[in-house]
Amino acid sequence: MAGAVTGVGVMAGVIVVTAALAVVGAASVHAQRLSGAADAAALAAADAASGAVAGVPCDRAAEVAATAGATVTTCDLDGLVATVTVSAPFAAVAASISARAGPPPTAAP
Repeated sequence: MAGAVTGVGVMAGVIVVTAALAVVGAASVHAQRLSGAADAAALAAADAASGAVAGVPCDRAAEVAATAGATVTTCDLDGLVATVTVSAPFAAVAASISARAGPPPTAAP
């Protein structure tokens, strides 16, 4: 009888750990997808700011983020440098990630 109780306890522990690892894995995948959406949105905004593509920079960022299922929460332009923050819900938590894109800084002589 003691062996059965121990076996049930071990199985319950394995199930709990497996479920926790599955949630952590899903959150990691969500974060990577959201990071890609933020990068793409920032690049789109920077391209529009530089004139490489037509459109309003923050509108272009919002369009690109929407294709990835995210929404732009902030979009700031400093010259040709765009900083974009996107968010998307994960379960009951709102996750957000920022990205910056633009031309490289110029080297001082």
